[in-house]
Amino acid sequence: MIEIDGSQKGGSGTILRLAVALSAIIEQPSHIYNIRQNRPQPGLRPQHLEAVLTAARLCDAELEGAEVDSRELWFTPKRVKGGKIEAEIGTAGSIPMLLMTVLPICAYAESSVNLHVSKGGTDVSHSPTINYLRFVLLPTLQRIGLNATLTVQKYGYYPKGNGEVTVSVEPCKFLKSLRLENFGKIKAIRGVSVCTFLAERKVAERQAKAANDYLNERGFKADIQIINDESNSLQRGSSLVLWAETDTNVVVGADAIGELRKASETVGKEAAEKLFAEISPKPTVDVHMADLLVPYIALAKGNSVYLTRTLTEHLQTNIWVAERILNTRFNILKAGRLFKLEKVG
Repeated sequence: MIEIDGSQKGGSGTILRLAVALSAIIEQPSHIYNIRQNRPQPGLRPQHLEAVLTAARLCDAELEGAEVDSRELWFTPKRVKGGKIEAEIGTAGSIPMLLMTVLPICAYAESSVNLHVSKGGTDVSHSPTINYLRFVLLPTLQRIGLNATLTVQKYGYYPKGNGEVTVSVEPCKFLKSLRLENFGKIKAIRGVSVCTFLAERKVAERQAKAANDYLNERGFKADIQIINDESNSLQRGSSLVLWAETDTNVVVGADAIGELRKASETVGKEAAEKLFAEISPKPTVDVHMADLLVPYIALAKGNSVYLTRTLTEHLQTNIWVAERILNTRFNILKAGRLFKLEKVG
């Protein structure tokens, strides 16, 4: 039985999500306790619960303690299957966070996985946006052998959510190591600016213009796709994702979301500021990617290495969980303005 104390590190839901995913992949039962101990509302929230339930559906896991507010969970998996899986969050809880829980599991399925997630948030606070997953995370995962496509049926925002996406994943025989040691030269900056039922206020266009104004002043120009979306009549909202592509196949991204009384120009500038902060020290992954890649390179054979500009709480937490469950080892060294993270063996 894998024993994981959820109060360690930041005591966040990150521990729960990764522990469940790795437990499913190695087919070992796990017991996670003190779940989200250090958060204002400890225990399982609806979005965490649905992530656990979706993981359980993928591997026919037996569950104890799987209910809202529970601070203790027993997860006993069987073989990871494939097929069509349904998930429903029921709040504006983050769909990307649910996907980040189950994507590593899908890599080890017996057959293709078609996952449909409904009634959640695609673009909400404290989570990467859905388009960050589409245009930054999934292309990077393809390099290590995981092929997945993501389709957005409905964008969903706080407080009502009601977003809807479908992800199709082809299992892979094994995950490849990843070596990203040289930032190279930027060959393009791209982006997607989306607004839902806000076309009359030109929100998507204004976000894109503000981002480009900021980047132009610093010698860059972004090719930003404008999406005036009408998929979700219950919830207006907006988001912007930007990413830089280099000649060494590095992809570094950043995003921002619209909020009530937050100007579109502020959203655009915020995303551009974040991207500029990422590309200036020339890392090979952005701060989100640095922690999202941990389970994949921990599972991959051989050494992997990449450079990030900071050691976030999520990154350190994911390393802590992966080392305990998989008996692997990570080294972190200072490399100028960056941190070099290497998974050994």
